[in-house]
Amino acid sequence: MNPHRADGAAYRVNQTPVVREAFYALACNPARSVAVEACAGAGKTWMLVSRILRALLDGCAPQDILAITFTKKAAGEMRERLNKELRRCAALSDGALASELQARGLSAEDAERRAPELRTLYERVSALGRPVQVRTFHSWFAALLRSAPLSVLQELELPAQYELLEDDAQATDLVWPRFYSALAALPAERQDFFDSVAQLGRYQTIEALKKALSKRVEFVLADAAGVVDASVMPFAQAFPDFAELPHPEAFFDDAQAPLALWWDAARALGAATAPTHSAKGAELERALTERSMAGVFDALLTKSLEPRKFGEKIVGIAAVRVAQEQAIRLLAACRQHGAWQHQQRLARLTRVLLLAYADLKRERGWVDMNDVEGAALRLLGDAELSGWMQQRLDARVRHLLI
Repeated sequence: MNPHRADGAAYRVNQTPVVREAFYALACNPARSVAVEACAGAGKTWMLVSRILRALLDGCAPQDILAITFTKKAAGEMRERLNKELRRCAALSDGALASELQARGLSAEDAERRAPELRTLYERVSALGRPVQVRTFHSWFAALLRSAPLSVLQELELPAQYELLEDDAQATDLVWPRFYSALAALPAERQDFFDSVAQLGRYQTIEALKKALSKRVEFVLADAAGVVDASVMPFAQAFPDFAELPHPEAFFDDAQAPLALWWDAARALGAATAPTHSAKGAELERALTERSMAGVFDALLTKSLEPRKFGEKIVGIAAVRVAQEQAIRLLAACRQHGAWQHQQRLARLTRVLLLAYADLKRERGWVDMNDVEGAALRLLGDAELSGWMQQRLDARVRHLLI
Protein backbone atom coordinates (compact mmCIF):
# COMPACT_ATOMS: atom_id res chain seq x y z
CA MET A 1 0.00 0.00 0.00
CA ASN A 2 1.47 3.33 -1.02
CA PRO A 3 -0.32 6.54 0.03
CA HIS A 4 2.01 8.95 -1.74
CA ARG A 5 3.23 8.43 -5.30
CA ALA A 6 5.09 10.75 -7.66
CA ASP A 7 2.91 9.66 -10.59
CA GLY A 8 -0.07 11.65 -9.30
CA ALA A 9 -1.96 8.78 -7.67
CA ALA A 10 -2.08 9.81 -4.02
CA TYR A 11 -3.32 6.41 -2.78
CA ARG A 12 -2.67 2.93 -4.12
CA VAL A 13 -3.54 -0.53 -2.88
CA ASN A 14 -1.42 -3.28 -4.46
CA GLN A 15 -0.44 -0.79 -7.19
CA THR A 16 -4.09 0.01 -7.99
CA PRO A 17 -5.17 3.67 -7.55
CA VAL A 18 -7.93 4.08 -4.96
CA VAL A 19 -9.74 6.96 -3.28
CA ARG A 20 -8.65 8.10 0.18
CA GLU A 21 -11.59 6.47 1.95
CA ALA A 22 -10.88 3.06 0.41
CA PHE A 23 -7.20 3.32 1.34
CA TYR A 24 -7.81 4.11 5.01
CA ALA A 25 -10.60 1.53 5.25
CA LEU A 26 -7.87 -1.04 4.64
CA ALA A 27 -4.86 0.63 6.27
CA CYS A 28 -6.57 1.40 9.59
CA ASN A 29 -8.45 -1.88 9.91
CA PRO A 30 -6.75 -3.81 12.78
CA ALA A 31 -8.19 -7.07 11.46
CA ARG A 32 -5.94 -6.84 8.39
CA SER A 33 -2.16 -7.18 8.09
CA VAL A 34 -0.78 -4.36 5.96
CA ALA A 35 2.56 -2.84 4.95
CA VAL A 36 2.41 0.88 4.20
CA GLU A 37 5.02 2.75 2.16
CA ALA A 38 5.01 6.52 2.43
CA CYS A 39 7.43 9.43 2.53
CA ALA A 40 8.30 11.40 5.66
CA GLY A 41 5.43 13.51 6.92
CA ALA A 42 2.76 11.49 5.12
CA GLY A 43 1.02 10.43 8.34
CA LYS A 44 2.42 6.98 9.11
CA THR A 45 2.50 7.62 12.86
CA TRP A 46 -1.11 8.87 12.73
CA MET A 47 -2.01 5.61 11.00
CA LEU A 48 -0.26 3.50 13.64
CA VAL A 49 -2.04 5.35 16.43
CA SER A 50 -5.33 4.97 14.55
CA ARG A 51 -4.86 1.21 14.24
CA ILE A 52 -4.15 1.01 17.98
CA LEU A 53 -7.22 3.11 18.71
CA ARG A 54 -9.42 0.88 16.57
CA ALA A 55 -7.94 -2.30 18.10
CA LEU A 56 -8.77 -0.96 21.57
CA LEU A 57 -12.25 -0.02 20.35
CA ASP A 58 -12.73 -3.59 19.13
CA GLY A 59 -12.04 -4.87 22.64
CA CYS A 60 -8.37 -5.81 22.48
CA ALA A 61 -6.63 -5.54 25.87
CA PRO A 62 -4.00 -2.74 25.84
CA GLN A 63 -1.21 -5.06 26.98
CA ASP A 64 -1.90 -7.34 23.99
CA ILE A 65 -0.89 -4.58 21.55
CA LEU A 66 2.82 -4.21 20.78
CA ALA A 67 4.19 -1.22 18.86
CA ILE A 68 7.92 -1.19 18.07
CA THR A 69 10.01 1.80 16.99
CA PHE A 70 13.72 2.66 16.84
CA THR A 71 14.34 5.21 19.59
CA LYS A 72 13.13 5.91 23.11
CA LYS A 73 12.14 9.38 21.95
CA ALA A 74 9.94 8.01 19.17
CA ALA A 75 8.38 5.47 21.56
CA GLY A 76 7.61 8.23 24.06
CA GLU A 77 6.08 10.39 21.35
CA MET A 78 3.86 7.53 20.17
CA ARG A 79 2.62 6.87 23.72
CA GLU A 80 1.89 10.57 24.17
CA ARG A 81 0.05 10.81 20.84
CA LEU A 82 -2.13 7.80 21.70
CA ASN A 83 -3.01 9.11 25.15
CA LYS A 84 -3.63 12.60 23.81
CA GLU A 85 -5.92 11.24 21.11
CA LEU A 86 -7.90 9.15 23.59
CA ARG A 87 -8.27 12.14 25.95
CA ARG A 88 -9.33 14.40 23.08
CA CYS A 89 -12.00 11.96 21.91
CA ALA A 90 -13.45 11.80 25.42
CA ALA A 91 -14.55 15.43 25.07
CA LEU A 92 -15.99 15.37 21.53
CA SER A 93 -19.65 15.30 20.46
CA ASP A 94 -21.21 12.28 18.81
CA GLY A 95 -21.03 13.97 15.42
CA ALA A 96 -17.35 14.85 15.80
CA LEU A 97 -16.55 11.34 17.02
CA ALA A 98 -18.34 9.83 14.02
CA SER A 99 -16.20 12.00 11.74
CA GLU A 100 -13.03 10.81 13.54
CA LEU A 101 -14.03 7.19 13.04
CA GLN A 102 -14.91 7.71 9.40
CA ALA A 103 -11.44 9.24 8.85
CA ARG A 104 -10.05 6.00 10.28
CA GLY A 105 -11.85 3.78 7.82
CA LEU A 106 -15.27 3.05 9.32
CA SER A 107 -18.41 3.43 7.27
CA ALA A 108 -20.75 6.32 8.12
CA GLU A 109 -23.25 3.91 9.68
CA ASP A 110 -20.65 2.10 11.82
CA ALA A 111 -19.00 5.37 12.81
CA GLU A 112 -22.27 6.82 14.07
CA ARG A 113 -23.13 3.62 15.95
CA ARG A 114 -19.75 3.36 17.69
CA ALA A 115 -19.18 7.04 18.49
CA PRO A 116 -20.36 6.67 22.14
CA GLU A 117 -17.92 3.77 22.61
CA LEU A 118 -15.04 5.96 21.47
CA ARG A 119 -15.96 8.68 23.97
CA THR A 120 -15.61 6.28 26.91
CA LEU A 121 -12.56 4.45 25.55
CA TYR A 122 -9.99 6.53 27.47
CA GLU A 123 -11.77 5.89 30.76
CA ARG A 124 -12.11 2.17 30.09
CA VAL A 125 -8.47 1.73 29.03
CA SER A 126 -7.19 3.75 32.01
CA ALA A 127 -9.25 1.65 34.41
CA LEU A 128 -7.48 -1.52 33.24
CA GLY A 129 -4.17 -0.21 34.56
CA ARG A 130 -2.06 -1.91 31.87
CA PRO A 131 -0.97 0.30 28.96
CA VAL A 132 -0.31 -0.49 25.33
CA GLN A 133 3.23 -1.83 24.87
CA VAL A 134 5.28 0.77 22.96
CA ARG A 135 8.90 -0.37 22.84
CA THR A 136 12.16 0.17 21.05
CA PHE A 137 13.62 -2.72 19.08
CA HIS A 138 16.32 -3.21 21.72
CA SER A 139 13.77 -3.23 24.51
CA TRP A 140 11.80 -5.90 22.69
CA PHE A 141 14.95 -7.89 21.95
CA ALA A 142 15.76 -7.77 25.68
CA ALA A 143 12.29 -9.16 26.42
CA LEU A 144 12.96 -12.00 23.98
CA LEU A 145 16.25 -12.72 25.72
CA ARG A 146 14.43 -13.07 29.06
CA SER A 147 12.36 -15.82 27.43
CA ALA A 148 15.33 -17.59 25.87
CA PRO A 149 16.07 -21.22 26.84
CA LEU A 150 19.17 -21.70 28.99
CA SER A 151 20.76 -23.70 26.17
CA VAL A 152 20.63 -20.63 23.91
CA LEU A 153 22.16 -18.44 26.63
CA GLN A 154 24.95 -20.99 27.04
CA GLU A 155 25.47 -21.17 23.29
CA LEU A 156 25.75 -17.37 23.10
CA GLU A 157 27.95 -17.37 26.25
CA LEU A 158 25.51 -15.11 28.09
CA PRO A 159 24.81 -15.35 31.84
CA ALA A 160 21.42 -16.58 33.06
CA GLN A 161 21.32 -13.68 35.55
CA TYR A 162 22.46 -10.46 33.94
CA GLU A 163 22.36 -6.68 34.02
CA LEU A 164 21.37 -5.02 30.75
CA LEU A 165 23.80 -2.31 29.67
CA GLU A 166 21.84 0.22 27.65
CA ASP A 167 25.03 2.32 27.40
CA ASP A 168 28.20 0.26 26.91
CA ALA A 169 30.57 3.19 27.62
CA GLN A 170 31.41 1.80 31.05
CA ALA A 171 32.34 -1.58 29.65
CA THR A 172 34.37 -0.18 26.76
CA ASP A 173 36.32 2.05 29.16
CA LEU A 174 37.19 -0.92 31.37
CA VAL A 175 38.22 -3.32 28.61
CA TRP A 176 41.59 -1.77 27.73
CA PRO A 177 43.68 -3.00 30.70
CA ARG A 178 42.31 -6.49 30.06
CA PHE A 179 43.17 -6.14 26.36
CA TYR A 180 46.77 -5.10 27.10
CA SER A 181 47.09 -7.97 29.56
CA ALA A 182 45.93 -10.39 26.85
CA LEU A 183 48.49 -8.97 24.41
CA ALA A 184 51.27 -9.57 26.93
CA ALA A 185 50.62 -13.31 26.62
CA LEU A 186 50.37 -13.29 22.81
CA PRO A 187 53.75 -12.46 21.18
CA ALA A 188 52.44 -12.30 17.59
CA GLU A 189 49.48 -10.05 18.40
CA ARG A 190 51.66 -7.93 20.69
CA GLN A 191 53.97 -7.34 17.73
CA ASP A 192 50.90 -6.46 15.61
CA PHE A 193 50.08 -3.75 18.13
CA PHE A 194 53.63 -2.38 18.17
CA ASP A 195 53.75 -2.37 14.36
CA SER A 196 50.42 -0.55 14.14
CA VAL A 197 51.53 2.05 16.67
CA ALA A 198 54.80 2.51 14.78
CA GLN A 199 52.92 3.03 11.51
CA LEU A 200 49.80 4.93 12.62
CA GLY A 201 50.53 6.14 16.12
CA ARG A 202 48.94 4.95 19.34
CA TYR A 203 45.92 7.26 19.09
CA GLN A 204 44.90 6.13 15.59
CA THR A 205 45.46 2.47 16.47
CA ILE A 206 43.17 2.72 19.53
CA GLU A 207 40.58 4.68 17.55
CA ALA A 208 40.51 1.96 14.87
CA LEU A 209 40.03 -0.71 17.55
CA LYS A 210 37.27 1.35 19.21
CA LYS A 211 35.41 1.51 15.88
CA ALA A 212 35.79 -2.25 15.45
CA LEU A 213 34.47 -2.77 18.98
CA SER A 214 31.45 -0.57 18.22
CA LYS A 215 30.70 -2.80 15.20
CA ARG A 216 31.40 -6.07 17.00
CA VAL A 217 28.22 -7.83 15.86
CA GLU A 218 28.97 -7.05 12.22
CA PHE A 219 32.61 -8.06 12.69
CA VAL A 220 31.77 -11.41 14.29
CA LEU A 221 29.22 -12.27 11.60
CA ALA A 222 31.59 -11.24 8.80
CA ASP A 223 34.49 -13.11 10.42
CA ALA A 224 32.43 -16.29 10.76
CA ALA A 225 31.62 -16.06 7.04
CA GLY A 226 35.30 -15.60 6.12
CA VAL A 227 34.69 -12.07 4.87
CA VAL A 228 37.12 -10.28 7.18
CA ASP A 229 40.30 -12.05 6.07
CA ALA A 230 39.27 -11.89 2.42
CA SER A 231 38.14 -8.26 2.40
CA VAL A 232 41.53 -6.86 1.29
CA MET A 233 43.29 -8.61 -1.58
CA PRO A 234 46.93 -9.70 -1.05
CA PHE A 235 49.36 -7.89 -3.35
CA ALA A 236 50.35 -11.13 -5.13
CA GLN A 237 46.75 -11.66 -6.14
CA ALA A 238 46.25 -8.06 -7.25
CA PHE A 239 49.65 -7.85 -8.99
CA PRO A 240 50.56 -11.34 -10.22
CA ASP A 241 53.73 -10.04 -11.97
CA PHE A 242 55.20 -9.48 -8.49
CA ALA A 243 53.79 -12.70 -7.01
CA GLU A 244 57.20 -14.38 -6.67
CA LEU A 245 58.36 -11.69 -4.24
CA PRO A 246 57.87 -12.16 -0.48
CA HIS A 247 56.70 -8.52 -0.49
CA PRO A 248 56.88 -5.74 -3.11
CA GLU A 249 59.59 -3.84 -1.23
CA ALA A 250 61.90 -6.80 -1.91
CA PHE A 251 61.97 -6.10 -5.65
CA PHE A 252 65.31 -4.28 -5.61
CA ASP A 253 66.71 -6.57 -2.90
CA ASP A 254 66.70 -9.52 -5.31
CA ALA A 255 70.10 -9.99 -6.94
CA GLN A 256 68.31 -11.65 -9.86
CA ALA A 257 65.78 -8.84 -10.31
CA PRO A 258 65.33 -7.84 -13.98
CA LEU A 259 66.85 -4.36 -13.78
CA ALA A 260 67.97 -4.00 -17.41
CA LEU A 261 64.98 -1.78 -18.23
CA TRP A 262 65.72 0.46 -15.27
CA TRP A 263 69.38 0.80 -16.25
CA ASP A 264 68.32 1.69 -19.82
CA ALA A 265 66.16 4.45 -18.38
CA ALA A 266 69.05 5.70 -16.20
CA ARG A 267 71.40 5.84 -19.17
CA ALA A 268 68.84 7.60 -21.35
CA LEU A 269 68.24 10.27 -18.73
CA GLY A 270 71.95 10.59 -17.93
CA ALA A 271 72.70 11.36 -21.60
CA ALA A 272 70.00 14.04 -21.85
CA THR A 273 71.17 17.58 -22.64
CA ALA A 274 68.90 19.21 -20.03
CA PRO A 275 70.80 19.38 -16.71
CA THR A 276 67.70 18.58 -14.66
CA HIS A 277 67.09 15.45 -16.74
CA SER A 278 70.69 14.24 -16.61
CA ALA A 279 70.73 14.84 -12.85
CA LYS A 280 67.72 12.53 -12.49
CA GLY A 281 69.57 9.97 -14.60
CA ALA A 282 72.51 10.07 -12.20
CA GLU A 283 70.10 9.87 -9.27
CA LEU A 284 68.40 6.82 -10.78
CA GLU A 285 71.76 5.14 -11.46
CA ARG A 286 72.82 5.71 -7.84
CA ALA A 287 69.52 4.32 -6.55
CA LEU A 288 69.86 1.19 -8.69
CA THR A 289 73.43 0.68 -7.51
CA GLU A 290 72.33 1.00 -3.90
CA ARG A 291 69.13 -0.98 -4.63
CA SER A 292 67.08 1.80 -3.05
CA MET A 293 63.39 1.65 -3.94
CA ALA A 294 62.76 5.09 -2.45
CA GLY A 295 65.61 6.49 -4.57
CA VAL A 296 64.15 4.96 -7.74
CA PHE A 297 60.74 6.47 -6.98
CA ASP A 298 62.30 9.89 -6.30
CA ALA A 299 64.18 9.83 -9.59
CA LEU A 300 61.22 8.81 -11.77
CA LEU A 301 58.19 10.21 -9.91
CA THR A 302 57.18 13.58 -8.47
CA LYS A 303 56.43 14.21 -4.79
CA SER A 304 52.77 13.55 -5.61
CA LEU A 305 53.93 10.19 -7.09
CA GLU A 306 53.05 11.12 -10.66
CA PRO A 307 55.45 10.44 -13.60
CA ARG A 308 58.02 13.21 -14.02
CA LYS A 309 57.65 15.14 -17.30
CA PHE A 310 60.80 14.32 -19.21
CA GLY A 311 61.16 15.70 -22.76
CA GLU A 312 60.03 13.52 -25.64
CA LYS A 313 63.24 14.35 -27.58
CA ILE A 314 65.40 12.38 -25.16
CA VAL A 315 66.98 9.43 -26.93
CA GLY A 316 65.56 6.32 -25.29
CA ILE A 317 62.58 8.12 -23.77
CA ALA A 318 60.43 5.00 -24.39
CA ALA A 319 62.53 3.07 -21.86
CA VAL A 320 62.06 5.92 -19.38
CA ARG A 321 58.28 5.85 -19.81
CA VAL A 322 58.12 2.09 -19.35
CA ALA A 323 60.29 2.37 -16.22
CA GLN A 324 57.96 5.05 -14.86
CA GLU A 325 54.92 2.86 -15.53
CA GLN A 326 56.56 -0.06 -13.74
CA ALA A 327 57.54 2.20 -10.84
CA ILE A 328 53.92 3.30 -10.47
CA ARG A 329 52.76 -0.33 -10.61
CA LEU A 330 55.37 -1.34 -8.04
CA LEU A 331 54.28 1.54 -5.83
CA ALA A 332 50.64 0.41 -6.15
CA ALA A 333 51.71 -3.12 -5.16
CA CYS A 334 53.48 -1.68 -2.10
CA ARG A 335 50.34 0.22 -1.12
CA GLN A 336 48.21 -2.88 -1.63
CA HIS A 337 50.55 -4.88 0.55
CA GLY A 338 50.49 -2.17 3.21
CA ALA A 339 46.68 -2.11 3.18
CA TRP A 340 46.55 -5.90 3.44
CA GLN A 341 49.04 -5.91 6.32
CA HIS A 342 47.07 -3.21 8.14
CA GLN A 343 43.77 -5.01 7.65
CA GLN A 344 45.14 -8.38 8.78
CA ARG A 345 46.89 -6.78 11.75
CA LEU A 346 43.78 -4.92 12.94
CA ALA A 347 41.61 -8.01 12.40
CA ARG A 348 43.84 -10.07 14.67
CA LEU A 349 43.90 -7.32 17.30
CA THR A 350 40.12 -6.95 17.09
CA ARG A 351 39.66 -10.66 17.81
CA VAL A 352 41.78 -10.29 20.96
CA LEU A 353 39.83 -7.18 21.96
CA LEU A 354 36.44 -8.86 21.48
CA LEU A 355 37.50 -11.83 23.59
CA ALA A 356 38.67 -9.47 26.33
CA TYR A 357 35.39 -7.57 26.13
CA ALA A 358 33.35 -10.79 26.31
CA ASP A 359 35.37 -11.96 29.35
CA LEU A 360 34.78 -8.62 31.06
CA LYS A 361 31.02 -8.81 30.51
CA ARG A 362 30.85 -12.40 31.76
CA GLU A 363 32.80 -11.47 34.87
CA ARG A 364 30.49 -8.52 35.63
CA GLY A 365 27.26 -10.27 34.57
CA TRP A 366 26.64 -7.69 31.83
CA VAL A 367 24.63 -8.05 28.63
CA ASP A 368 24.78 -5.19 26.12
CA MET A 369 22.58 -4.13 23.22
CA ASN A 370 24.68 -6.06 20.73
CA ASP A 371 24.11 -9.20 22.79
CA VAL A 372 20.34 -8.78 22.68
CA GLU A 373 20.54 -8.21 18.91
CA GLY A 374 22.51 -11.45 18.53
CA ALA A 375 20.10 -13.31 20.78
CA ALA A 376 17.10 -12.03 18.81
CA LEU A 377 18.75 -13.14 15.57
CA ARG A 378 19.38 -16.58 17.05
CA LEU A 379 15.87 -16.94 18.49
CA LEU A 380 13.99 -15.69 15.44
CA GLY A 381 16.32 -17.04 12.76
CA ASP A 382 16.38 -20.67 13.82
CA ALA A 383 13.49 -22.72 12.40
CA GLU A 384 12.84 -24.72 15.56
CA LEU A 385 13.38 -21.89 18.04
CA SER A 386 11.40 -19.38 16.01
CA GLY A 387 8.36 -21.68 16.04
CA TRP A 388 8.64 -22.01 19.81
CA MET A 389 9.04 -18.23 20.18
CA GLN A 390 6.09 -17.59 17.89
CA GLN A 391 3.84 -19.72 20.08
CA ARG A 392 4.88 -17.75 23.16
CA LEU A 393 4.43 -14.41 21.38
CA ASP A 394 1.06 -15.40 19.93
CA ALA A 395 -0.16 -16.02 23.47
CA ARG A 396 0.80 -12.49 24.52
CA VAL A 397 0.51 -10.26 21.44
CA ARG A 398 -2.62 -9.89 19.30
CA HIS A 399 -1.55 -6.80 17.33
CA LEU A 400 2.01 -5.97 16.24
CA LEU A 401 2.82 -2.56 14.76
CA ILE A 402 6.25 -1.52 13.54
